[in-house]
Amino acid sequence: MPLSWNEIRNRSYAFVNEWKDEFSESAEAKSFLDAFFDVFGVSRRRVASFEHRVKRIDGNDGYIDLLWKGMLLVEQKSRGKNLDRAHSQAAGYFAGLKDAELPKYTIVCDFARFRVYDMDSHGDIVAEFSIEDLPENLSIFGFMAGYESTEVKPEDPVNVEAAEKMGELHDRLQEIGYEGHELRVFLVRLLFCLFAEDTGIFERNLFFDFVNLHTREDGSDLAAELTHLFQVLNKPRDKRLRNLPDQLSSFEYVNGDLFTEQLSVASFDSGMRTMLLEASHLNWAKISPAIFGSLFQSVLDPQARRNLGAHYTSETNILKLIQPLFLDRLYAEFGTTKGNKAALKRFHEKLATLKFLDPACGCGNFLVIAYRELRRLELAVLKELHDGAQSQLDIEHLLLVNVDQFYGIEIEEFPAKIAQVALWLTDHQMNLAVSEEFGQYFSRLPLKTSPTIVNSNALTVDWESVVDPSELSFILGNPPFIGAKHLDDQQRKERNDIFSGTAKTGVLDYVACWYAKAIVYMQKNKIVKTAFVSTNSITQGEQVGILWTYLLNRGAQITFAHRTFEWGSEATKGRAAVHCVIVGFTLGEARNKRIFEYASVRGEPIEVRAKNINPYLLDATNVVVTSRRKPICDVPTIGIGNKPIDNQNYLFSTTERDAFIKEEPSSGQYFHRWLGASEFINNIDRWCLWLGDLPPSELRKMPKVMERVRAVQEFRSASKSIPTQKLADTPTRFHVENMPSETYLLIPRHSSISRNYIPIGFVEPDIFSGDANLIMPGAGLYEFGILSSMMHMVWVRYVCGRLKSDYRYSAGIVYNNYPWPREVPTEKVKSVEAASQQVLDARAMFPDSTLADLYDPASTPASLVKAHRDLDRAVDRCYRTHKFSNERIRMEYLFQEFESQISKML
Repeated sequence: MPLSWNEIRNRSYAFVNEWKDEFSESAEAKSFLDAFFDVFGVSRRRVASFEHRVKRIDGNDGYIDLLWKGMLLVEQKSRGKNLDRAHSQAAGYFAGLKDAELPKYTIVCDFARFRVYDMDSHGDIVAEFSIEDLPENLSIFGFMAGYESTEVKPEDPVNVEAAEKMGELHDRLQEIGYEGHELRVFLVRLLFCLFAEDTGIFERNLFFDFVNLHTREDGSDLAAELTHLFQVLNKPRDKRLRNLPDQLSSFEYVNGDLFTEQLSVASFDSGMRTMLLEASHLNWAKISPAIFGSLFQSVLDPQARRNLGAHYTSETNILKLIQPLFLDRLYAEFGTTKGNKAALKRFHEKLATLKFLDPACGCGNFLVIAYRELRRLELAVLKELHDGAQSQLDIEHLLLVNVDQFYGIEIEEFPAKIAQVALWLTDHQMNLAVSEEFGQYFSRLPLKTSPTIVNSNALTVDWESVVDPSELSFILGNPPFIGAKHLDDQQRKERNDIFSGTAKTGVLDYVACWYAKAIVYMQKNKIVKTAFVSTNSITQGEQVGILWTYLLNRGAQITFAHRTFEWGSEATKGRAAVHCVIVGFTLGEARNKRIFEYASVRGEPIEVRAKNINPYLLDATNVVVTSRRKPICDVPTIGIGNKPIDNQNYLFSTTERDAFIKEEPSSGQYFHRWLGASEFINNIDRWCLWLGDLPPSELRKMPKVMERVRAVQEFRSASKSIPTQKLADTPTRFHVENMPSETYLLIPRHSSISRNYIPIGFVEPDIFSGDANLIMPGAGLYEFGILSSMMHMVWVRYVCGRLKSDYRYSAGIVYNNYPWPREVPTEKVKSVEAASQQVLDARAMFPDSTLADLYDPASTPASLVKAHRDLDRAVDRCYRTHKFSNERIRMEYLFQEFESQISKML
C-alpha cells in the first residue's frame, strides 16, 4: 500500500537534510538512490538494479546506473556535472533494452539538481529543480508511489497503443480457440491488473514482475499461473493458503465478483507472453477509463480497427450533455452553500442520493465521466468543509459518493463488463485525487460496492427492474445511431412494439425508441431529467411530427438543447463525422431553458436563453410541421414529375437513343428530353420514349418499340404490388404523368447539404421531368425568387428530411407548410422578380458550367454570389423591414408566421 503524502513529505525533508551536501557519484550514488526510493516507500532492491549491463547504440557495453525495468532509468553524476551530457548518455542505453524494459521516466541527477523526463510524452522535460526544492516537487514522482492517475488525458496516444496491444493478444487467444464469454472475461481481468499496478491498487510493478520473473519465457506456464493469480485475487488474505509464494501473496484482495467465475485455463506461447509484457510496460496510469473501453471494444472488430479511435465519444462532447443536465446546477447550488457548513453538509448528503441511468451505456463512458465529475464536486465540498484540517480526518468516512449510484443497460456482454470495471478504475483514480489533497492514502479495496450494469436489451427489458423510478435522478446517454431504413427485422419489431398504436412510425430512427421508453419511465417519477445524444434527424423532417407529438402529448418539455454539431472524437487516428444534437427534457414546465448553437458544425457552442424550446430546437412554440396535401398559403401547387415504373425500358442515354432510332426510324418523334434530379443539376442528356395513347396500328408498325412495351408489361405483372400489377394493363402509360403545357419550375427532390441553395430552374414543356423532381406549372420569377432565397433555405434545413447527406425536399412537409410573405406590395414583388432575373442572368454567363458547378460553394462565381445576396435582401424585405441577423432568428420568425397561418385555417 502506498505511503500517505504526509509521510512522503516528512521523509523528503529528512532526505534533503541528509544529502544536500553530497557530491561524489562513485562514493555515495547507490546509497543516495536507495534513500531516494525510500522517500516514496519503495524498496529499491525489490524493483530496480544498479549497473545494469546493456549494449549501447555504438555497439559497446554500457552500464546503466539504475534501471527499474519498464518504469525508470537514472543516470547519476557527481555534483556540478553537465546534465545535458548525462541525458545523452542515458538515451544511448535505450537501444540495448527490450521493449518491455524501456523506462517511462528518466532522471538525471548530480546530487544538487534533479531533471525528470517523461518518455511517454516524447521525452519532454517534466521538471528541473534543486535538491532543496524536492518537498515542493514531490507530485512529479507520484509514479513511484502509485499516485499518478489524477491528470489523465483522453487524447494521449497511450490510450490507442494500449488498445492495440490488447487487441493483438485478443486475436492470438482467439486463434488458438480461447474465445467467446471466457475470452471477454479473461481480457477484462487482465485490464484490471494492468491498471492496478500503475495506480497503487497493487504494489508497483507487482503484476509485471509476476509475469516477467515467475513464468517461463516460452509462456508454457503463464496461463496456469494467471488462473492461480485470479483465484488469489478473489480470496481475502486470511482465507488464502499460508504457504503461497511471495509473488502471489503480495497481491491485494479485490472482491466485487470480478474474479469469482472459474474460467477454463487458456494457453500462451512466448509471443503471447511478450505481448502481455509489452502491454504491462505501457503507463496505464495515463489511460482514461472513459474512452479505453470503447477503444478496446473497437479493436475486436477488424473493420473498426482500421479507423481506431473514430468510434468512441470525446469527453468534451460528453460534458456538453452532463453539464446542462445536472452539473451546472449542482455547482451553482454549491456556490450558494459556501460559508455555511450546515448547508454544505446537506448538499454533500444530497450528492450521495443522486442516481444515474444510462440505458445504452456501451463501455460506460457517459457514466464514467458523470461519476468523475460528481467525485470532483464532492472533493471541492470536502475541501470547503475541512480546509486546514485535512491531515486529521478519516477520509473513508468522509466520502459519500460511490459507484453504486450508477446504473447501465448494455445489450452486449463485453462492453457491459468493461463499463463496470471502468467505473471501479475511475473510483480509484478519484480516491488518489482525494489522497493527494488530504495527504493520506485511501483505496476502496476490497471492493464492497458495485455499479449496476445489466447485460440486456434496453428496448425489451423493464427499466424499473434495473432501478426504481422513485430513486432515480437522471437518465443520460448516447443510444445507437441507426436510421429507419437500416433497421433489421428485430430492431424494426422493437420500434413498432414501443410505438404501438402510433401512426407512420416506419420513418422513425432507432434512437426514437429510447426517447419513448424514457418518457414512459419518467411518468413514474416526474422529477427525473433526461438527456440523449441523437442524430439530428429526429429534429428534422417527417420524424418530428411523429416522435415529438408522441412525447409532447405525454408532457415532455425540452429544457436544453445543443443544435447540430459534429460528434467528433479526440482520437489520434480517424475522426467521426456524424451530425448530432443533444436534447435534454423533463416532464412539466421548466425554467432557465438553454439553447447551444453553433456557427459551424465544428465550432464552439454559444449559449442562448430561451422562453421555450420546440422540437426543431428553436425558441418557438411547440407547433410541429406535419405532412399536408395543400399549401397553407395561397400559392401554386406543386407535384412530382413523371413516374414511369418501366424498369428503365423507356429511358435512354443519347447514344442509346440514337442507336434505337437507327434500328427503328419511326420512333424518333416519340422521344423527349428527360430530366431527373441528377440530369438537371449535372446537365446530363437523357431521353424518354413516350407513347401515350399511340394507336395500336401505329405501335405495331414498330417491332423494337413493341419489345419495350412488352418488357414493361411483364415487369409490372411480376411486381408484388397489386397497384403496379394493374398498370400492366396500360403498359404505354406512366404510373404518374405530369406533363405541363407551359413552362414550369423544377425543384430537385434531393440536393447536397453542402450547397447554400437548392438549384432550381425553369424548364420548357417539351422536356419531361422525372419523379426525382417536384414541378410547378405556370410559376414566375416571384415564385422562383422566394424558393431560391435564404429564407426558404433556412426552412428547408430545419423541416425537410435527409437522404444520406442530401436534402430531401417534399411537397407535403416542406413546400405545403412554408409560410410565404403576406400581402406583399407590388414594388417589393417587382424587386424580387428583378433580383431573380439577375440570378438567372448570372448563371447564363457560364453556359459551359452545370448547376452542380455553379452551386458548389468552392466554385460559385462572384457574380452569382452577389445576385443571390441581392435576392435574399429582396425576399427578406417582403417579410419585414429590418434584417435577420442569423439563421436561428430567421427560423424563429418563420415558425411564428407558420403558427399564425395555420391558426387561420382552424
